[in-house]
Amino acid sequence: MSHEKPISAHVEDLADPHLSESDAHILRRAQDVEVSMTVRQAFRKYPGAIAWSAAMTLSIVMEGYDTGLISSFFAYPSFVEKYGVYYAEINKKQIPAEWMLGLNNAISCGQLIGLVLNGWAMERFGHRRTMIFALVPLMGFIGLQFASPNLPILLLSEILISIPWGVFTVMGTAYSSELCPTAVRGYLTSLTCVAWVIGQMICAGVLVGLVNLGNEWSYRIPFALQWVWPIPLIAIAYYAPESHWWLVRRGRLEEARQTLRRITSKHVSEDELDGVLATLVHTNDYEKRQGKTESSYLDCFKGVHRRRTEIACLMLISQSWCGERFAYNPTYFFSQAGLNSNAVYQLNLGSTAISFCCIGLAWFLMSYMGRRYMVIGGLFGMSACLLIIGCLATMEKGTSTWIQAAFAMIWIAFYGVSIGPMAYTIVGEISSTRTRNHTFALARIAYSCINISSKVIEPYLINPTKLNLAGKTAFFWFGTNTIILLWAIFRLPETKGRSNQELDILFDRKVSAWAFRTTKVDIIAEATEPEGMEGEDAYADKDGEALGMEERPAMPELKH
Repeated sequence: MSHEKPISAHVEDLADPHLSESDAHILRRAQDVEVSMTVRQAFRKYPGAIAWSAAMTLSIVMEGYDTGLISSFFAYPSFVEKYGVYYAEINKKQIPAEWMLGLNNAISCGQLIGLVLNGWAMERFGHRRTMIFALVPLMGFIGLQFASPNLPILLLSEILISIPWGVFTVMGTAYSSELCPTAVRGYLTSLTCVAWVIGQMICAGVLVGLVNLGNEWSYRIPFALQWVWPIPLIAIAYYAPESHWWLVRRGRLEEARQTLRRITSKHVSEDELDGVLATLVHTNDYEKRQGKTESSYLDCFKGVHRRRTEIACLMLISQSWCGERFAYNPTYFFSQAGLNSNAVYQLNLGSTAISFCCIGLAWFLMSYMGRRYMVIGGLFGMSACLLIIGCLATMEKGTSTWIQAAFAMIWIAFYGVSIGPMAYTIVGEISSTRTRNHTFALARIAYSCINISSKVIEPYLINPTKLNLAGKTAFFWFGTNTIILLWAIFRLPETKGRSNQELDILFDRKVSAWAFRTTKVDIIAEATEPEGMEGEDAYADKDGEALGMEERPAMPELKH
């Protein structure tokens, strides 16, 4: 492809729905290169995309550390001594259930504000500027949290500080899903979960190191360490490339091509860059022709977007309904089960290490199993663990307490290999490109709303001044987890190895969840398909037989 006329003119020719034979061949070849690219080839061709995606995801490390503090402090001796209330019936201080509920929900309420702003701001200003705008006020809010003299001021600080967290919570996944090619998209979007666990591990390690300090600095130092994050993250966001998908949606094609050159290596030819850019514009143009001309929250509930929004929301809701409040950060559960403070926080550190290792296992498995089977298998395993913990809790305390702790660790392993990373990966892949930022925000809003109810329920179930169910709380979460498992079996499609436009076509044709993996898609033919063909009939060969992914015709590789 020569450059006698501007890049944008070449690309717009290839985005036209009435393609010439040569232009269709170029576009088909670029699409085939993307879907057939191996992980090794993706690392070789897109090192900048991978590096910048990982760098922007560091904001989730900060959020994982920050959000882990408050829930871990509820059984922390120095924190309870400062903010707790004495209860004669148990002869010790305790953070009142009402304040546990308030502090936990303050985080969710603040995040809801940030998430609503995030969906609008990322589409209006782009990923980089939105992140910088959120980081600047965060530094001041940390100061208020650090100096909080009582629970009401601490509550206010939690609301304010969690507004920027609402922005960061989907930033890494959204950025990675747009910057990275299909071959590594699942790994980089699930990196959000890895970053979260790293933050939780740092938090757990800091708390273990300071738990025996015996004064107010035991909990103030962990608060102060939050100031380490903002300045480096502002520098990363300032120098990071803007998403080429966002630039295409804004009509800034020359800048989009500059981003592609920044995130690719010298092994990617100029012609190949033009082909990639043409694919982006063709996908964007296809979505506009399907009626997706705007990008708003309301758009996410129109037409086929309803199904995509449902899947995104339910995947993140599953992280709460699977029993996360009970078993993922189990310091309070272990404390109420009768373990001492040292054992509680050592087990908490061990649980984060298990989660980290299992996410690494998930990266290995997703190349072979895909997303759907890993999610269903993980949900089944978590249901079994919760049922066993509940049954053990009906026995006398003693050995059964440690066995409950062991099954909580196994639950964390199932979570780390399935719902933990896969939820972010699926949300990153399931939305259309034009509504991606709003779908991300809606999914996280749905999670936050459900999480508020979970935070209301959990303290009343487990707190010794309320229902005092201790381990029997697992029965409740067994029920909610089973509901999500049944939903996933019937409604969760396989998105592994699918390009953005392939997913657009599959949803537009209303392909069933269990047929996503094997249905053949031709983006050139389907993008210009006459109206009236729906479902799997649109993907049959000339003899009417359904085509599978393995039957994709071989396409010539682009020359370097």
